[in-house]
Amino acid sequence: MKPPSPDTVPTDVYLSFVSSLFGNRKTLFTGVFVHILTYVIVFLSTQASIFLALCVGFAVVFGLRINLFRLFDAADKNGLSRADIASWETRYVIGAAATAAILGIGSAYAILILRNPLAEFICVAVTMASMVSIVGRNYGSPRAIDLQILACCVPIVIACLLSQELYKGIASLMLIPFGLTTRAMANGMREFLYKNIVASREISLMADRFDTALNNMTHGLFMLDAQNRILVVNRKACELLNFADPQRLKDCEFDVVLRYGARHAFIDGSLPGLIQRQLTQLVSGTLSRTLIQFKEDQFLEFSASRRADGIVILIFEDVTARIRAERKILHMVRYDPLTGLPNREYFLEQVKEKLAARNRESRIGILVLDIDDFKHVNDTKGHVAGDRLLVAIAERLKELAGTTALAARLIGDQFVLFFPNEDDVPDIDDRIRALHAAMAGTYNAQGSSFRVSVSGGYMTMPSREFRPEEWQIKVDLALFEAKSRTRGGCSAFEQEMDARYVERQKLKDDLREAVEAGRLQAVYQPMYTPDGSRIESCEALARWIHPEKGSIPPDLFVQVAEEIGIVAGITRFMVNQACKDCASWPAPLAVSVNLSAQDLRSEEIVTTVMAALETSGLEPSRLHLEVTESCLMDEMATVRSILEDLRVRGITIAIDDFGTGFSSLSYLDTLPVDVVKIDRSFVRDITTNSRRFKLLCGIVDLSRALSLHVVIEGVETLEQLALVVERNLADIIQGYVFSPPIAQEQVVEKVASLNRRQPGAGRLLPPETVR
Repeated sequence: MKPPSPDTVPTDVYLSFVSSLFGNRKTLFTGVFVHILTYVIVFLSTQASIFLALCVGFAVVFGLRINLFRLFDAADKNGLSRADIASWETRYVIGAAATAAILGIGSAYAILILRNPLAEFICVAVTMASMVSIVGRNYGSPRAIDLQILACCVPIVIACLLSQELYKGIASLMLIPFGLTTRAMANGMREFLYKNIVASREISLMADRFDTALNNMTHGLFMLDAQNRILVVNRKACELLNFADPQRLKDCEFDVVLRYGARHAFIDGSLPGLIQRQLTQLVSGTLSRTLIQFKEDQFLEFSASRRADGIVILIFEDVTARIRAERKILHMVRYDPLTGLPNREYFLEQVKEKLAARNRESRIGILVLDIDDFKHVNDTKGHVAGDRLLVAIAERLKELAGTTALAARLIGDQFVLFFPNEDDVPDIDDRIRALHAAMAGTYNAQGSSFRVSVSGGYMTMPSREFRPEEWQIKVDLALFEAKSRTRGGCSAFEQEMDARYVERQKLKDDLREAVEAGRLQAVYQPMYTPDGSRIESCEALARWIHPEKGSIPPDLFVQVAEEIGIVAGITRFMVNQACKDCASWPAPLAVSVNLSAQDLRSEEIVTTVMAALETSGLEPSRLHLEVTESCLMDEMATVRSILEDLRVRGITIAIDDFGTGFSSLSYLDTLPVDVVKIDRSFVRDITTNSRRFKLLCGIVDLSRALSLHVVIEGVETLEQLALVVERNLADIIQGYVFSPPIAQEQVVEKVASLNRRQPGAGRLLPPETVR
C-alpha cells in the first residue's frame, strides 16, 4: 500500500499527523543539548571557531522552534482549515530542516576542512544518531523526513567526495541506502499508524452507531455471558425496569438485578419468584418467548436467543397497550356493549366451563326472558329511552341472579339465565319462577317510569343431558307458549311443544308455497244499505284450503304469515284478485281489501294497488282499502303519506275495527279517511246493554260530525238490525244478518236477485235468508 500523503488523508487525520510533530518535546531538549555539547567538544579539541557559531545556530533554531510549539499549543485546533494545518507543518519542517542542515554542515566541515579523525567521528556519529531519531518524531510529515535526511546526508557525501579519498567517498555513498531505509521506516510507521487511525475511527463510528441504535431501540436488551452476568444493557431496558444508569448494571448477575428490582418495587412483590422462573427458562433455552406481568398494569414480552459461546441475547418490549387492546377487544367480543352482560356466544362458553368443572350430577335450568311490548317503548319514548330501560332491566337481572344464576343478553329485548344449581335444590322450577316474577314491575329510566311485564320460557334437565344446539329451540318454544297464553306468563318446556313446533314449521312452509303458487282463495262478504235493498260493497277475505288439513282459519294463517314476513304477498294476491273480480261485477258495486301494518311501511303498496287497477281495468273509486288502528299507530308520518297518495288517486280509505285501538278519536280529524267501520264488539249487546248502545251512538255521532261514512260490522240478529235502522246509526251494514262471506259468483247472483226485487226494495230481507 502506498503511504498516505497529506493531500489524500482526511483533514482530521492530517491534523493528528501534524500534531504528532509538535509532541514529545523532551527529545527536542535532549537533542539540542547533545548537539551543542558535541560541537563544544569539537571546538575544544580543534579550536575551530565555526563550531561555536554552529552552537549559536542550534540555540537560535531551538528557541524559534520552542516558540513555534507554544503558538501551536495555543491555536484552536477545531477551527483549523487544511491550509492552516499545512502552514503549521511547513513552519515545523523549516525548523527541523534547519537543525538537520547545521548537523550536516558541521560534519562536512570536519571531514573536508579539519580532517581531524576525532572531530569527524563525533560529528558524523551525532548526525547519524539524529537521523535515526527522525523516524520517531517526524513520521507524520514526509517533507520533514525527506528534508532532514537530505540536509544531513548531502553535505557529508559532498565533503567525502571532495576529499579525494577513495574509501571515504565509497563509504559516503552508503548513506544513500541508509537514508532511503530511514525514509522507508518513517513511511511504514506513518502507513501503519494511518491504518490504525482509520480503523480506530471506523470502530469508534461503529461503536457510536451501535450505541445510538442500542439506546434508541423500542425494545429493552440484555446481553448475558455464560455465567448469567450482564455484558450489555441498553437505555430502554433500564427505563422499562426503572433503573437509572445502564453502566451500573454491567457485570452484575442478572438474578441479582431482578431481586434488587423486586425489593425496590418495580416488580410486584408477589411475582418475582414466578418471573425469575420464567426468565430462567428463557435463558436456559427451555422457552423462546414468554409474556410476563410486571406490576398490575405493566406487561413485558421477552424473547431470548443463545449463541454457541454461551452468550444469551434477551430482548423485551412493553406490550401493555397491546394487552389492554386485546382485552378490550375480547371484552367487546364477549360482552354486550349496552348492558355489560355476556353475549350469547360467551354465555355458552361459560355454561360449558361450569358444566365441565362439575364433580356431581344435578338438575340445571335455562330461562329466557322477553320484555312484553318493548317496541311500544321505542316507538313512544324513543330508542334512547328504550336503551336506558334495557340497562335498568339488566341491572335488576344481575342483582337477582347473584351467584345462583349466570345472566346474559340474548338479543334485542331478550335475556337468558343459566341456573347451575350448585347447591342442588330439589325443585329448581320454583327458583326459576321466583326470579321471573321478580323481574316484572316498575322501572325508572331517563326520567320516565315504565311498568314492565316479562314473559318467560324455561327448561330443566340433568346436567349430563345439556346440548348447546338444542336448548334455545326448546326454550323458545316454551317462551312462545307463554306469550300465546297470556302476557307476562312463564312456561316450562314440554315434549308436546316440540311436536307443535314441528307442525307449525311445516305449516309455515306450506303457506309460503301456497302464497308463491297463488293457491289462496278470495271470498266476499257483502255490505248492504240498512234497508237491505242494495249491496254497496263487498269485503274481500282471504281463505286457504290446505291439501291435507282442509280449511285453515284466517286468524291462524295470517299470524303465521306475519311471523315469516309474507303478508305483503297475501296482500298482493288479494288486491289483484279483488280488482279482477270486482271488474266483472255490475257498477258501481265496490270491493274492499284489508291492508296490514307491514304493507303501510313502504311506498311499494301504492305501486301494487295501481298495477292491479290498471291490469283489471277497475275504476279507482270502486276500490276501498281498509286499515286497522294498530296500523295507524306505527310510523304515523309514513302511513299518512301513503294513504294520502292512495286517496288522491280516487281510492276510498276506511278505518277497520274502529274503537279497538289506542287514541283512535285523536286521529280521525288528521288522517285521510273516508269511512269508519265500527267494530263488532260495540254491536254485540246493544239490545240488552244500554251503556254499550249509548257508546255506539256517541261514536256514530262523532263520525258523522266529521263527515265520515259509517259502516257497522257484526250485525247478526234482526233485533240488532232493527235498532240500528230505527236510530239511523249506519250508512252501510255488514254482518251475517244479511250474508256470510260468499264466492265471487254468488255476489253476482245476489245483485241480480236484489235487482229483480226492486218493487220491494224498501223492505228488509226476510229471516229465511239469514244463514
